[in-house]
Amino acid sequence: MPGQTAFLDAYPDYVDTTVLDRLRATEYRYLDDKNHLYLDYTGGGLPAEAQIKAHAQRVEGDCYGNPHSANPTSRASTELVEQARTAVLEFFNASPDEYTAVFTPNATGACHLVGEAYPFEPGTRFVQLADNHNSVNGIREFARSRGAQIDTIDLVPLELRAEEDEVRSSLGRPVPEALRPSRPDGDEVRSGLFAYPAQSNFTGVQHPLEWIDLAHSHGFDVLLDAAAYAPANRIDLARIKPDFMPVSWYKLFGYPTGLGCLVARREALARLRRPWFAGGTIRAVSVLGDWYQLMDGPAAFEDGTVNYLSIPDVEIGLRWLTAIGMETVRTRVRCLTGWLLDHLSEARHSNGTPLVRIYGPTTTEARGGTVAFNFLDPSGRVVDERAVARDAARANISLRTGCFCNPGAGEAAFGLHRDDLRRPGLPAAATLDEVLAAIGMPTAGAIRISVGLVSTLEDVSRFLEFALSTYLDRFPDTEGLPPRLSC
Repeated sequence: MPGQTAFLDAYPDYVDTTVLDRLRATEYRYLDDKNHLYLDYTGGGLPAEAQIKAHAQRVEGDCYGNPHSANPTSRASTELVEQARTAVLEFFNASPDEYTAVFTPNATGACHLVGEAYPFEPGTRFVQLADNHNSVNGIREFARSRGAQIDTIDLVPLELRAEEDEVRSSLGRPVPEALRPSRPDGDEVRSGLFAYPAQSNFTGVQHPLEWIDLAHSHGFDVLLDAAAYAPANRIDLARIKPDFMPVSWYKLFGYPTGLGCLVARREALARLRRPWFAGGTIRAVSVLGDWYQLMDGPAAFEDGTVNYLSIPDVEIGLRWLTAIGMETVRTRVRCLTGWLLDHLSEARHSNGTPLVRIYGPTTTEARGGTVAFNFLDPSGRVVDERAVARDAARANISLRTGCFCNPGAGEAAFGLHRDDLRRPGLPAAATLDEVLAAIGMPTAGAIRISVGLVSTLEDVSRFLEFALSTYLDRFPDTEGLPPRLSC
Protein backbone atom coordinates (compact mmCIF):
# COMPACT_ATOMS: atom_id res chain seq x y z
CA MET A 1 0.00 0.00 0.00
CA PRO A 2 1.37 3.48 -0.86
CA GLY A 3 2.85 5.25 2.14
CA GLN A 4 2.98 8.75 3.60
CA THR A 5 4.75 10.33 0.61
CA ALA A 6 2.02 9.22 -1.79
CA PHE A 7 -0.62 10.41 0.65
CA LEU A 8 0.93 13.88 0.97
CA ASP A 9 1.30 14.11 -2.79
CA ALA A 10 -2.43 13.45 -3.12
CA TYR A 11 -3.52 15.54 -0.12
CA PRO A 12 -0.85 18.21 0.54
CA ASP A 13 -3.16 20.25 2.79
CA TYR A 14 -2.78 17.57 5.46
CA VAL A 15 0.51 19.16 6.58
CA ASP A 16 -1.48 22.17 7.78
CA THR A 17 -3.15 20.00 10.43
CA THR A 18 -0.09 18.79 12.37
CA VAL A 19 -1.36 20.50 15.54
CA LEU A 20 -3.84 17.62 15.76
CA ASP A 21 -1.00 15.08 15.87
CA ARG A 22 0.48 16.91 18.84
CA LEU A 23 -2.89 16.92 20.57
CA ARG A 24 -3.33 13.22 19.82
CA ALA A 25 -0.03 12.49 21.60
CA THR A 26 -0.88 14.57 24.67
CA GLU A 27 -4.60 15.20 25.19
CA TYR A 28 -5.85 11.99 23.60
CA ARG A 29 -3.02 9.64 24.46
CA TYR A 30 -5.43 7.09 25.93
CA LEU A 31 -6.13 6.00 22.35
CA ASP A 32 -2.58 4.86 21.65
CA ASP A 33 -1.88 3.74 25.21
CA LYS A 34 -4.69 1.19 24.84
CA ASN A 35 -4.07 0.53 21.11
CA HIS A 36 -7.58 1.71 20.23
CA LEU A 37 -8.48 2.31 16.60
CA TYR A 38 -11.44 4.62 16.95
CA LEU A 39 -13.49 5.05 13.77
CA ASP A 40 -16.88 6.07 15.14
CA TYR A 41 -16.70 9.87 15.33
CA THR A 42 -20.18 10.14 13.82
CA GLY A 43 -21.40 8.09 16.76
CA GLY A 44 -19.53 10.22 19.29
CA GLY A 45 -16.52 12.47 19.60
CA LEU A 46 -13.69 11.93 22.06
CA PRO A 47 -12.85 14.18 25.03
CA ALA A 48 -9.49 15.83 25.65
CA GLU A 49 -7.86 15.34 29.03
CA ALA A 50 -7.99 19.13 29.46
CA GLN A 51 -11.80 19.10 29.27
CA ILE A 52 -12.10 16.49 32.03
CA LYS A 53 -9.61 18.32 34.24
CA ALA A 54 -11.44 21.61 33.76
CA HIS A 55 -14.71 19.99 34.88
CA ALA A 56 -13.09 18.52 37.98
CA GLN A 57 -11.36 21.78 38.90
CA ARG A 58 -14.60 23.74 38.59
CA VAL A 59 -16.69 21.32 40.66
CA GLU A 60 -13.98 20.96 43.30
CA GLY A 61 -13.33 24.69 43.45
CA ASP A 62 -16.79 26.02 44.30
CA CYS A 63 -20.30 25.07 45.34
CA TYR A 64 -23.15 24.95 42.82
CA GLY A 65 -26.84 24.35 43.40
CA ASN A 66 -30.15 24.07 41.60
CA PRO A 67 -30.54 27.19 39.41
CA HIS A 68 -34.24 27.68 40.20
CA SER A 69 -33.60 29.90 43.20
CA ALA A 70 -31.86 33.09 44.30
CA ASN A 71 -29.48 31.64 46.88
CA PRO A 72 -25.70 31.94 46.36
CA THR A 73 -25.13 28.45 44.94
CA SER A 74 -28.14 28.82 42.66
CA ARG A 75 -26.89 32.17 41.36
CA ALA A 76 -23.45 30.63 40.72
CA SER A 77 -24.99 27.88 38.60
CA THR A 78 -27.30 30.28 36.75
CA GLU A 79 -24.39 32.51 35.83
CA LEU A 80 -22.41 29.62 34.33
CA VAL A 81 -25.43 28.26 32.44
CA GLU A 82 -26.09 31.66 30.89
CA GLN A 83 -22.41 32.04 29.99
CA ALA A 84 -22.60 28.72 28.18
CA ARG A 85 -25.77 29.82 26.37
CA THR A 86 -23.97 32.94 25.18
CA ALA A 87 -20.95 30.85 24.11
CA VAL A 88 -23.20 28.63 21.97
CA LEU A 89 -24.57 31.61 20.06
CA GLU A 90 -21.10 33.09 19.62
CA PHE A 91 -19.71 29.79 18.30
CA PHE A 92 -22.41 29.65 15.62
CA ASN A 93 -22.18 33.42 14.97
CA ALA A 94 -25.83 33.82 15.90
CA SER A 95 -27.16 37.18 17.01
CA PRO A 96 -28.79 36.91 20.47
CA ASP A 97 -31.48 39.25 19.17
CA GLU A 98 -32.42 36.67 16.53
CA TYR A 99 -31.48 33.31 18.08
CA THR A 100 -31.50 31.60 21.43
CA ALA A 101 -30.21 28.26 22.71
CA VAL A 102 -32.35 25.74 24.58
CA PHE A 103 -30.39 23.07 26.47
CA THR A 104 -31.81 19.58 26.03
CA PRO A 105 -30.81 16.04 27.10
CA ASN A 106 -29.53 15.37 23.54
CA ALA A 107 -30.22 16.20 19.89
CA THR A 108 -33.16 13.79 20.02
CA GLY A 109 -34.66 15.85 22.82
CA ALA A 110 -34.29 18.95 20.69
CA CYS A 111 -36.17 17.29 17.82
CA HIS A 112 -38.87 16.12 20.20
CA LEU A 113 -39.40 19.66 21.50
CA VAL A 114 -40.05 20.90 17.98
CA GLY A 115 -42.24 17.96 16.98
CA GLU A 116 -44.52 18.05 19.98
CA ALA A 117 -45.02 21.82 19.90
CA TYR A 118 -45.04 22.64 16.20
CA PRO A 119 -48.49 23.92 15.11
CA PHE A 120 -49.28 21.13 12.66
CA GLU A 121 -52.90 21.01 11.49
CA PRO A 122 -54.87 19.98 8.39
CA GLY A 123 -53.57 22.01 5.49
CA THR A 124 -50.01 22.21 6.80
CA ARG A 125 -47.25 19.86 5.67
CA PHE A 126 -44.27 18.04 7.10
CA VAL A 127 -41.74 17.69 4.30
CA GLN A 128 -38.81 15.44 5.11
CA LEU A 129 -35.81 14.14 3.25
CA ALA A 130 -35.62 10.36 3.15
CA ASP A 131 -32.10 10.83 4.53
CA ASN A 132 -32.93 11.67 8.15
CA HIS A 133 -32.03 10.33 11.56
CA ASN A 134 -34.92 8.62 13.33
CA SER A 135 -35.07 11.47 15.81
CA VAL A 136 -36.20 13.64 12.90
CA ASN A 137 -38.29 10.90 11.25
CA GLY A 138 -40.30 10.62 14.44
CA ILE A 139 -41.64 14.17 14.00
CA ARG A 140 -43.89 12.78 11.27
CA GLU A 141 -45.97 11.04 13.95
CA PHE A 142 -46.77 14.37 15.62
CA ALA A 143 -47.65 15.77 12.19
CA ARG A 144 -49.78 12.75 11.29
CA SER A 145 -51.71 12.84 14.57
CA ARG A 146 -52.74 16.44 13.90
CA GLY A 147 -53.85 15.90 10.32
CA ALA A 148 -50.88 17.42 8.51
CA GLN A 149 -49.77 16.04 5.15
CA ILE A 150 -46.48 14.12 5.12
CA ASP A 151 -44.22 14.28 2.07
CA THR A 152 -40.93 12.40 1.76
CA ILE A 153 -38.30 13.40 -0.80
CA ASP A 154 -36.52 10.33 -2.15
CA LEU A 155 -32.80 9.81 -2.62
CA VAL A 156 -31.27 9.02 -5.99
CA PRO A 157 -28.58 6.37 -6.64
CA LEU A 158 -25.65 6.22 -6.72
CA GLU A 159 -24.61 9.10 -4.49
CA LEU A 160 -27.84 8.99 -2.49
CA ARG A 161 -28.55 12.68 -2.81
CA ALA A 162 -31.91 14.31 -3.52
CA GLU A 163 -32.72 15.77 -6.90
CA GLU A 164 -32.84 19.57 -6.70
CA ASP A 165 -35.95 19.63 -8.91
CA GLU A 166 -37.69 17.18 -6.59
CA VAL A 167 -36.93 19.35 -3.56
CA ARG A 168 -38.26 22.43 -5.35
CA SER A 169 -41.35 20.57 -6.53
CA SER A 170 -42.16 19.18 -3.10
CA LEU A 171 -41.74 22.52 -1.32
CA GLY A 172 -43.71 24.35 -4.00
CA ARG A 173 -46.66 21.96 -4.11
CA PRO A 174 -49.79 24.00 -3.28
CA VAL A 175 -52.22 23.04 -0.56
CA PRO A 176 -55.81 22.58 -1.78
CA GLU A 177 -57.91 25.65 -0.98
CA ALA A 178 -60.36 23.59 1.07
CA LEU A 179 -57.57 22.44 3.37
CA ARG A 180 -55.78 25.76 3.70
CA PRO A 181 -55.88 26.87 7.35
CA SER A 182 -56.97 30.38 8.23
CA ARG A 183 -56.12 32.64 11.12
CA PRO A 184 -59.02 34.84 12.23
CA ASP A 185 -56.59 36.73 14.46
CA GLY A 186 -54.48 37.66 11.46
CA ASP A 187 -51.41 35.64 12.47
CA GLU A 188 -49.22 34.39 9.63
CA VAL A 189 -50.10 30.92 8.34
CA ARG A 190 -46.97 28.80 7.74
CA SER A 191 -46.85 26.09 5.09
CA GLY A 192 -45.39 23.66 7.60
CA LEU A 193 -42.01 22.25 8.53
CA PHE A 194 -39.18 21.11 6.26
CA ALA A 195 -36.63 18.84 7.96
CA TYR A 196 -33.30 17.59 6.65
CA PRO A 197 -29.73 16.98 7.83
CA ALA A 198 -26.84 19.26 6.90
CA GLN A 199 -24.86 16.00 6.71
CA SER A 200 -26.13 12.44 6.50
CA ASN A 201 -25.17 10.29 9.45
CA PHE A 202 -25.35 7.30 7.07
CA THR A 203 -23.46 8.29 3.90
CA GLY A 204 -21.71 11.52 4.87
CA VAL A 205 -23.53 13.38 2.07
CA GLN A 206 -23.72 17.11 2.77
CA HIS A 207 -27.04 18.46 1.55
CA PRO A 208 -27.28 22.03 0.25
CA LEU A 209 -27.70 24.68 2.92
CA GLU A 210 -29.32 26.82 0.21
CA TRP A 211 -32.45 24.73 0.69
CA ILE A 212 -33.13 26.77 3.84
CA ASP A 213 -33.82 29.95 1.86
CA LEU A 214 -35.72 27.93 -0.74
CA ALA A 215 -38.04 26.51 1.93
CA HIS A 216 -38.52 29.92 3.50
CA SER A 217 -39.56 31.31 0.12
CA HIS A 218 -42.41 28.78 0.12
CA GLY A 219 -43.51 29.64 3.66
CA PHE A 220 -41.89 26.69 5.49
CA ASP A 221 -40.05 26.70 8.75
CA VAL A 222 -36.83 24.68 8.55
CA LEU A 223 -35.35 22.17 10.96
CA LEU A 224 -31.70 21.65 10.02
CA ASP A 225 -30.22 18.64 11.82
CA ALA A 226 -26.60 19.65 12.49
CA ALA A 227 -25.59 16.71 14.71
CA ALA A 228 -23.35 15.03 12.11
CA TYR A 229 -22.24 18.23 10.36
CA ALA A 230 -21.16 20.49 13.22
CA PRO A 231 -18.21 18.38 14.52
CA ALA A 232 -16.06 19.18 11.46
CA ASN A 233 -17.72 22.12 9.72
CA ARG A 234 -18.25 25.77 10.53
CA ILE A 235 -21.88 26.87 10.84
CA ASP A 236 -22.52 30.59 10.43
CA LEU A 237 -26.04 31.51 11.50
CA ALA A 238 -25.51 35.07 10.33
CA ARG A 239 -25.41 33.62 6.80
CA ILE A 240 -27.79 30.64 6.89
CA LYS A 241 -31.03 30.98 8.81
CA PRO A 242 -32.58 27.67 9.90
CA ASP A 243 -35.46 28.10 12.29
CA PHE A 244 -34.51 25.10 14.43
CA MET A 245 -31.09 23.45 14.64
CA PRO A 246 -30.56 20.41 16.89
CA VAL A 247 -26.99 19.85 18.08
CA SER A 248 -25.37 17.10 20.16
CA TRP A 249 -22.36 18.32 22.15
CA TYR A 250 -20.61 14.99 22.71
CA LYS A 251 -20.47 14.55 18.95
CA LEU A 252 -18.49 17.79 18.71
CA PHE A 253 -16.01 17.29 21.53
CA GLY A 254 -16.75 14.08 23.40
CA TYR A 255 -17.77 15.50 26.78
CA PRO A 256 -20.27 15.98 28.35
CA THR A 257 -22.64 13.24 27.20
CA GLY A 258 -26.35 13.45 27.87
CA LEU A 259 -26.52 17.08 26.78
CA GLY A 260 -27.71 18.63 23.55
CA CYS A 261 -29.15 21.88 22.33
CA LEU A 262 -31.88 23.37 20.20
CA VAL A 263 -30.58 26.55 18.59
CA ALA A 264 -33.74 28.34 17.52
CA ARG A 265 -34.83 31.58 15.95
CA ARG A 266 -36.77 33.48 18.57
CA GLU A 267 -39.54 34.22 16.08
CA ALA A 268 -39.95 30.52 15.27
CA LEU A 269 -39.70 29.42 18.90
CA ALA A 270 -42.56 31.79 19.75
CA ARG A 271 -44.78 29.93 17.25
CA LEU A 272 -44.42 26.64 19.11
CA ARG A 273 -47.26 25.58 21.40
CA ARG A 274 -46.18 23.18 24.12
CA PRO A 275 -48.85 20.61 25.04
CA TRP A 276 -47.78 20.54 28.68
CA PHE A 277 -45.73 22.32 31.32
CA ALA A 278 -43.19 21.11 33.85
CA GLY A 279 -41.04 22.22 36.73
CA GLY A 280 -38.78 25.03 35.60
CA THR A 281 -40.90 26.01 32.59
CA ILE A 282 -43.61 28.09 34.30
CA ARG A 283 -43.83 31.58 35.71
CA ALA A 284 -47.03 30.83 37.60
CA VAL A 285 -49.49 27.94 37.91
CA SER A 286 -52.65 27.07 39.81
CA VAL A 287 -54.04 23.64 40.47
CA LEU A 288 -57.35 24.88 41.89
CA GLY A 289 -57.71 27.59 39.27
CA ASP A 290 -56.64 25.24 36.47
CA TRP A 291 -54.33 27.71 34.69
CA TYR A 292 -50.63 28.30 34.08
CA GLN A 293 -48.24 30.78 32.48
CA LEU A 294 -45.11 29.56 30.71
CA MET A 295 -41.81 31.35 31.05
CA ASP A 296 -40.49 33.36 28.12
CA GLY A 297 -37.76 32.19 25.75
CA PRO A 298 -35.64 29.09 26.37
CA ALA A 299 -36.81 28.64 29.96
CA ALA A 300 -40.23 27.57 28.66
CA PHE A 301 -38.60 24.56 26.97
CA GLU A 302 -36.01 23.46 29.54
CA ASP A 303 -38.02 20.92 31.51
CA GLY A 304 -37.12 20.32 35.12
CA THR A 305 -33.66 21.13 36.39
CA VAL A 306 -31.07 21.65 33.68
CA ASN A 307 -27.78 19.77 33.90
CA TYR A 308 -26.08 22.65 35.67
CA LEU A 309 -22.88 20.78 36.52
CA SER A 310 -22.28 19.83 32.88
CA ILE A 311 -23.63 22.75 30.85
CA PRO A 312 -20.53 24.85 31.69
CA ASP A 313 -18.46 22.10 30.04
CA VAL A 314 -20.09 23.06 26.75
CA GLU A 315 -18.37 26.43 26.92
CA ILE A 316 -15.06 24.69 27.65
CA GLY A 317 -15.52 22.37 24.67
CA LEU A 318 -16.42 25.23 22.36
CA ARG A 319 -13.33 27.17 23.44
CA TRP A 320 -11.27 24.03 22.79
CA LEU A 321 -12.60 23.65 19.25
CA THR A 322 -12.24 27.35 18.54
CA ALA A 323 -8.59 27.31 19.60
CA ILE A 324 -7.90 24.36 17.29
CA GLY A 325 -9.83 25.92 14.42
CA MET A 326 -12.78 24.32 12.62
CA GLU A 327 -10.99 24.74 9.29
CA THR A 328 -8.12 22.63 10.62
CA VAL A 329 -10.53 19.87 11.65
CA ARG A 330 -12.38 20.05 8.33
CA THR A 331 -9.14 19.80 6.33
CA ARG A 332 -7.95 16.76 8.24
CA VAL A 333 -11.27 14.99 7.91
CA ARG A 334 -11.41 15.73 4.18
CA CYS A 335 -7.87 14.45 3.51
CA LEU A 336 -8.27 11.22 5.47
CA THR A 337 -11.72 10.55 4.02
CA GLY A 338 -10.40 11.03 0.49
CA TRP A 339 -7.50 8.61 1.06
CA LEU A 340 -9.83 6.05 2.58
CA LEU A 341 -12.31 6.31 -0.31
CA ASP A 342 -9.51 6.11 -2.88
CA HIS A 343 -8.24 2.81 -1.51
CA LEU A 344 -11.59 1.20 -0.73
CA SER A 345 -12.81 2.01 -4.24
CA GLU A 346 -9.70 0.51 -5.85
CA ALA A 347 -9.54 -2.69 -3.79
CA ARG A 348 -10.28 -5.85 -5.81
CA HIS A 349 -10.23 -9.56 -5.14
CA SER A 350 -7.81 -11.46 -7.39
CA ASN A 351 -10.73 -12.39 -9.68
CA GLY A 352 -11.54 -8.70 -10.23
CA THR A 353 -14.57 -8.52 -7.93
CA PRO A 354 -14.67 -5.30 -5.84
CA LEU A 355 -13.80 -5.76 -2.18
CA VAL A 356 -16.38 -3.21 -1.05
CA ARG A 357 -19.63 -1.60 -2.15
CA ILE A 358 -19.69 2.04 -1.06
CA TYR A 359 -22.99 3.76 -0.38
CA GLY A 360 -22.87 7.43 -1.30
CA PRO A 361 -20.18 9.60 -2.89
CA THR A 362 -16.76 8.11 -3.63
CA THR A 363 -15.03 11.51 -3.70
CA THR A 364 -14.75 14.29 -1.12
CA GLU A 365 -17.05 16.63 -3.03
CA ALA A 366 -19.93 17.82 -0.80
CA ARG A 367 -19.45 15.06 1.76
CA GLY A 368 -18.10 14.63 5.27
CA GLY A 369 -15.98 12.07 7.05
CA THR A 370 -18.62 9.32 7.28
CA VAL A 371 -18.21 6.34 4.94
CA ALA A 372 -20.83 3.58 4.67
CA PHE A 373 -20.13 0.36 2.78
CA ASN A 374 -20.34 -3.41 2.81
CA PHE A 375 -17.54 -5.87 2.25
CA LEU A 376 -18.09 -8.30 -0.62
CA ASP A 377 -16.68 -11.81 -0.76
CA PRO A 378 -14.93 -13.06 -3.94
CA SER A 379 -18.28 -14.21 -5.36
CA GLY A 380 -19.71 -10.72 -4.97
CA ARG A 381 -22.00 -11.54 -2.06
CA VAL A 382 -22.36 -9.13 0.86
CA VAL A 383 -20.41 -10.16 3.95
CA ASP A 384 -22.70 -10.37 6.98
CA GLU A 385 -22.23 -7.18 9.00
CA ARG A 386 -22.23 -9.20 12.23
CA ALA A 387 -19.06 -10.98 11.09
CA VAL A 388 -17.41 -7.62 10.43
CA ALA A 389 -18.41 -6.33 13.86
CA ARG A 390 -16.93 -9.47 15.43
CA ASP A 391 -13.69 -9.29 13.44
CA ALA A 392 -13.23 -5.58 14.09
CA ALA A 393 -13.76 -6.00 17.82
CA ARG A 394 -11.08 -8.70 17.92
CA ALA A 395 -8.69 -6.20 16.30
CA ASN A 396 -9.65 -3.51 18.86
CA ILE A 397 -11.33 -1.42 16.16
CA SER A 398 -14.40 0.63 17.03
CA LEU A 399 -16.71 0.99 14.05
CA ARG A 400 -20.47 0.84 13.57
CA THR A 401 -22.76 -1.62 11.80
CA GLY A 402 -26.48 -1.50 10.99
CA CYS A 403 -28.67 1.26 9.56
CA PHE A 404 -27.42 3.88 12.05
CA CYS A 405 -30.93 5.06 12.99
CA ASN A 406 -31.35 6.25 9.40
CA PRO A 407 -33.65 3.72 7.71
CA GLY A 408 -34.45 5.97 4.75
CA ALA A 409 -30.84 6.18 3.59
CA GLY A 410 -30.46 2.45 4.23
CA GLU A 411 -33.53 1.63 2.14
CA ALA A 412 -32.17 3.78 -0.69
CA ALA A 413 -28.70 2.22 -0.39
CA PHE A 414 -30.14 -1.28 -0.73
CA GLY A 415 -32.45 -0.33 -3.59
CA LEU A 416 -35.72 -0.89 -1.73
CA HIS A 417 -38.94 0.72 -2.93
CA ARG A 418 -42.19 1.74 -1.28
CA ASP A 419 -44.01 -1.36 -2.54
CA ASP A 420 -41.33 -3.57 -0.94
CA LEU A 421 -41.96 -1.97 2.43
CA ARG A 422 -45.74 -1.65 2.44
CA ARG A 423 -46.65 -5.30 2.29
CA PRO A 424 -49.30 -6.34 4.84
CA GLY A 425 -47.85 -7.86 7.96
CA LEU A 426 -44.29 -6.57 7.58
CA PRO A 427 -44.23 -4.36 10.68
CA ALA A 428 -45.65 -7.21 12.75
CA ALA A 429 -43.06 -9.81 11.67
CA ALA A 430 -41.70 -11.72 14.65
CA THR A 431 -37.99 -11.11 14.09
CA LEU A 432 -35.75 -8.76 12.14
CA ASP A 433 -34.44 -11.71 10.14
CA GLU A 434 -38.00 -12.46 9.02
CA VAL A 435 -38.39 -8.86 7.85
CA LEU A 436 -35.10 -9.05 5.94
CA ALA A 437 -36.11 -12.29 4.26
CA ALA A 438 -39.53 -10.89 3.30
CA ILE A 439 -38.12 -7.83 1.58
CA GLY A 440 -35.06 -9.54 0.10
CA MET A 441 -32.31 -7.68 1.92
CA PRO A 442 -29.00 -9.59 2.09
CA THR A 443 -28.01 -8.06 5.43
CA ALA A 444 -29.38 -5.81 8.17
CA GLY A 445 -27.27 -2.85 7.16
CA ALA A 446 -23.88 -1.48 6.30
CA ILE A 447 -20.50 -0.90 7.88
CA ARG A 448 -19.86 2.69 8.91
CA ILE A 449 -16.48 4.17 9.67
CA SER A 450 -15.97 7.84 10.39
CA VAL A 451 -12.91 9.98 11.03
CA GLY A 452 -12.75 13.06 13.18
CA LEU A 453 -10.84 15.52 15.29
CA VAL A 454 -7.75 13.45 16.13
CA SER A 455 -7.84 10.76 13.46
CA THR A 456 -4.48 10.18 11.79
CA LEU A 457 -3.05 8.70 8.62
CA GLU A 458 -1.85 5.79 10.76
CA ASP A 459 -5.46 5.12 11.82
CA VAL A 460 -6.70 4.96 8.25
CA SER A 461 -3.73 2.84 7.15
CA ARG A 462 -4.33 0.41 10.00
CA PHE A 463 -7.97 0.00 8.99
CA LEU A 464 -7.08 -0.57 5.35
CA GLU A 465 -4.55 -3.22 6.37
CA PHE A 466 -7.22 -4.88 8.51
CA ALA A 467 -9.68 -4.85 5.59
CA LEU A 468 -7.23 -6.37 3.12
CA SER A 469 -5.84 -9.00 5.47
CA THR A 470 -9.28 -10.09 6.74
CA TYR A 471 -11.50 -9.99 3.64
CA LEU A 472 -9.41 -9.93 0.47
CA ASP A 473 -9.76 -13.26 -1.38
CA ARG A 474 -11.50 -14.77 1.65
CA PHE A 475 -14.93 -16.13 2.50
CA PRO A 476 -15.41 -14.98 6.11
CA ASP A 477 -16.64 -17.39 8.76
CA THR A 478 -20.28 -16.64 9.60
CA GLU A 479 -20.90 -19.54 11.97
CA GLY A 480 -22.21 -18.78 15.45
CA LEU A 481 -23.15 -15.17 14.83
CA PRO A 482 -25.62 -13.69 17.33
CA PRO A 483 -29.24 -13.06 16.29
CA ARG A 484 -30.07 -9.63 14.95
CA LEU A 485 -32.07 -7.53 17.41
CA SER A 486 -32.42 -4.36 15.35
CA CYS A 487 -31.13 -2.73 12.18
